[in-house]
Amino acid sequence: MSRSVWKGPFINSELFEEFLKKPTKKVFKTQSRNSLILPCFIGKTIKVYNGKKYISFKVTEDMVGFKLGEFVLTRLRHIYKKK
Repeated sequence: MSRSVWKGPFINSELFEEFLKKPTKKVFKTQSRNSLILPCFIGKTIKVYNGKKYISFKVTEDMVGFKLGEFVLTRLRHIYKKK
């Protein structure tokens, strides 16, 4: 399901205020996986919590419009043991 158009995109207010206060800061930490990536985040490194640890990634132009949680996996891939 997508968010209705009249509500607009969701952006965590704490994350956005932190970005406005300290635009020169290189790494932003957040637990908000449902926040939308804005064009002003391009070139910044964001650490997103996946439930166990913070995983960092650098925002590029192709990521604008997607949500933060789409780039951070929450489940590990199952690997069979070799005998």
